[in-house]
Amino acid sequence: MSEVRLRFAPSPTGYLHVGGARTALFNWLLARKKGGKFILRIEDTDVARSTQESVDAILEGMTWLGLDWDEGPFYQSDNFPLYREYVEKMLTAGTAYKCYCSPAELEKKRELAISEAAFDDLIKGRISFQNEELDDLIIQRTDGTPTYNFTVVVDDASMRITTVIRGDDHVNNTPRQILLYEALGCPVPKFAHVPMILGEDKSRLSKRHGATSVMAYRDMGFLPEAMVNYLVRLGWSYGDEEIFTLEDLITKFSIESVGRSAGVFNPDKLLWLNAHYIKTGDPKRLAELLKPFLQERGVDWTVGPDLVAVVRTLLDRSRTMLEMADGTIFYYASDFDYEEKSLAKFLTPAARELCAELVERLKQSEDLGHDSIAALFDGLCADKGVKMKDVAQPARYALTGGSASPGIYDVIGVLGRDETIRRIRRALAA
Repeated sequence: MSEVRLRFAPSPTGYLHVGGARTALFNWLLARKKGGKFILRIEDTDVARSTQESVDAILEGMTWLGLDWDEGPFYQSDNFPLYREYVEKMLTAGTAYKCYCSPAELEKKRELAISEAAFDDLIKGRISFQNEELDDLIIQRTDGTPTYNFTVVVDDASMRITTVIRGDDHVNNTPRQILLYEALGCPVPKFAHVPMILGEDKSRLSKRHGATSVMAYRDMGFLPEAMVNYLVRLGWSYGDEEIFTLEDLITKFSIESVGRSAGVFNPDKLLWLNAHYIKTGDPKRLAELLKPFLQERGVDWTVGPDLVAVVRTLLDRSRTMLEMADGTIFYYASDFDYEEKSLAKFLTPAARELCAELVERLKQSEDLGHDSIAALFDGLCADKGVKMKDVAQPARYALTGGSASPGIYDVIGVLGRDETIRRIRRALAA
């Protein structure tokens, strides 16, 4: 059995968008499942629009998603001598001709062509085109530059690509390319055309539906594993399962299980997946991923509580790394201001007395583990005949400057005795 070889061939005229990333993912998964090769090719023959910045953005996006390639990146712009060689071969074989024919001669050549170009799409099934529906295909322009359909066929043939997975906007190109494969005497690969991705309003996904750049989602605080999990489910399914690791996907993915209908991009579903991966993530890894977001906010995590310990308190409360970064700030911004109305609301005279007593009990406590802090609060409530919220909410406001935070026991445990006492005293003096 010949080696399975797939490729992802983006044009470097912009960022790696969601649709392109999904196409790359499908190719990568099938190559990994079949023990084949995944090739990255940059189709940069559009010199006017192709930029190195776009190439870098594509490579960065692929790397972030974990879609490593076995060969490449190859650049079409390096292949112009090869394209000219193939043009000469076709001219010599009589499978191509220079376009200075009269209309009558052109019509005679067209009559000699086959009547139908057909192929079995791995997703869409049998697709056929009548030859009369196809234009007379130009493979090289008068200035010597090759055309898109020709370069794609030459590249895929020379790279021995066995399966082409791409967006269904390429369906109309396929019959032309099949004719070129046959004219070149090269094996025709299998084709699978993936339905497009739509926005929630069922129109084609665009910037107005939110970020469409893969790296924009990274900058919004999404994890690559959440993005991969979400992208693969835009058109592919495996029973009722929703959560997949890359290892799961390599085992379970099949191109035949990709649906024929367009996928609808649902930001809420992506957010749900991201929250799942944060909640179940490794706090040490998440702490490293969090640092750039903290830098943007001017937060110095090197002074104060251990960042990994901070992250552990925020796993259940963060849907994105942006939200986690926002939730981290109070741990390190110890001299925040207390808003006058909130101070009066949370630190009433009765609450101040409870907080003062809490300080005294914290000073006497030898252990600030979770259970010990819980016992301390329970004892204070029992002795003073108050409810937990009567102590916890004033203490939370004193420690964080807000009414919402991770559990008060966790906050105190991370801040430590001295910083907890200092902040409560500072609030009482405000």
